[in-house]
Amino acid sequence: MITLTDNAIHQIRKLVLSRKNKPLGIKLDIETKGCSGLTYKLEYVDNPSKDDEVVNIEDLKIYVNPKASLFLIGTQMDYQEGELESGFKFINPNEKGRCGCGESFHV
Repeated sequence: MITLTDNAIHQIRKLVLSRKNKPLGIKLDIETKGCSGLTYKLEYVDNPSKDDEVVNIEDLKIYVNPKASLFLIGTQMDYQEGELESGFKFINPNEKGRCGCGESFHV
């Protein structure tokens, strides 16, 4: 369903290990937001939903909301650091367009 680059794996591990109450993993979801309609949402998972799909990548668990999974098929998650910004980036072959600021997309 989704793949993670080495940079994304490293950053997720770093975030999970630095949290006081170690989560079970992270959840990837899509929510309605922004001028193009959809945005990616990441959050720690302490109590997974029984409906979530679980993607095991190395020692990490990525929980995916089943309602979002159709939008995420083939998506690659990356982590990039730049001089002025850093963050997770999503390369999603299902995207048909993005808003001008790059915060939201549509399929």
